[in-house]
Amino acid sequence: MRATVLHGPKDVRLEQVPDPILHRPTDAIVRVIAACVCGSDLWGYRGVRPTPEPRRIGHELVGVVEAVGADVVGVRPGEFVIAPFALGDGTCANCRNGFPTSCVHGVMWGGRDHEGLLVDGAQAELVRVPFADANLVATPTYPADELIPSLLALSDVMGTGHHAAVSARVHAGSTVVVVGDGAVGLCAVLASRRLGATRIVAMSRHPDRQRLAREFGATDVVAERGAAGVAAVRELLGADGAEAVLECVGTRESMQQALDVTRPGGYVGYVGVPAGGPELPVGQMFGANLNVAGGIAPVRTYLPELLADVLSGAINPGRVFDLELPLADIGEAYAAMDERRAIKSLVRP
Repeated sequence: MRATVLHGPKDVRLEQVPDPILHRPTDAIVRVIAACVCGSDLWGYRGVRPTPEPRRIGHELVGVVEAVGADVVGVRPGEFVIAPFALGDGTCANCRNGFPTSCVHGVMWGGRDHEGLLVDGAQAELVRVPFADANLVATPTYPADELIPSLLALSDVMGTGHHAAVSARVHAGSTVVVVGDGAVGLCAVLASRRLGATRIVAMSRHPDRQRLAREFGATDVVAERGAAGVAAVRELLGADGAEAVLECVGTRESMQQALDVTRPGGYVGYVGVPAGGPELPVGQMFGANLNVAGGIAPVRTYLPELLADVLSGAINPGRVFDLELPLADIGEAYAAMDERRAIKSLVRP
């Protein structure tokens, strides 16, 4: 089969690799119907994170179950499934507490599990899914093609944006600022509207992303950054700032921006993958009683409720995909996102 392999900065290739097999009775084999490129994939692509040896890449997918191990009872061959970006065993205390992304036996796509077995990257034709019952969520029926982008968004970006909103205690009537206009930030806008926020400020410099943010529920857009951005937010919301701020980038600057527009006693929900050395200014937080919560999103926990809203038509997070390509063009899928010619690239084998 064909799979995407990252060799180093700006060097991503589609290569022939062995087909996956069932290694354990809890495994499933899934034929990928759609996968995508994530903003966090770009850290390796750009060389921000080193790639000492070639590795499989991609962690978002939807597909059809091809085969299951003897102990799998939750999904059957032929079912359409959504896979979360991180795989937990479903049995440890962290999984039971709703945080499978902190599973003691957990593994990421493209990594190695607790026994050293390689887990396939999602940007491929087929994948082996460890702990299938704990991770795969089947749709009631095979979805219409137009639903597939939104179902794919549930594998990561919609659940991650939702986690930012939940972590920041967004509720009916909230005033929210979203820092970051990538797919996660845009989904955080959508999640805030879904949770009942009445004022949502999207911080975005890009007209196409600003338009989508407004369509997702943003009431205001601020293009400025740094001190000018803080001033613009406070002019909109009042001198104290916002009660809930969602940090969806992961750099030192984005975290500082988030804290600087949060009112005393307010919450920052952070989900940006740390990549630029973000630090927390404890003195500022202490003096203003600022609360910071969040981290790697437990998207599997959120999947059932978000899936119901996608299927009902209440939300359409798949609109963050503004470029669709065949898997054969995976290099362009990366380049387009890296060069900001696309918000998020969807690929189909």
